[in-house]
Amino acid sequence: MKIAIPVEENRKDVCASFGRAPWFLFYNTDTGEKTWMENPAAQSQGGAGLQAAQFVADQGSGAVITVRCGQNGAEVLRAAEISIYRGDEAEAEDCLRAFEENRLELLTRFHAGFQGIQ
Repeated sequence: MKIAIPVEENRKDVCASFGRAPWFLFYNTDTGEKTWMENPAAQSQGGAGLQAAQFVADQGSGAVITVRCGQNGAEVLRAAEISIYRGDEAEAEDCLRAFEENRLELLTRFHAGFQGIQ
């Protein structure tokens, strides 16, 4: 399975914003391969969560680990049958470890979105 985590410019710290994260870390649990890809939605004027969610889905992700997620992005992820986990850890590596140890909970509360305001 491929896991997506929104990360900051340093590509290691988890970004609190799913839709406007500058990068995504994609981790393949089967191979251990890690790939970082720029988030094409990060600078969009609006709909960043929707666009980021579609980007994550297009990469074949089966799960997302994020601090928070907007309702619209969550709907896209759910429609693509992507599980959304809450990751409170500061670094992506810690989130991956928590995932592998089954310590993460599904994210069930989603905000209305920021509509271009970060």
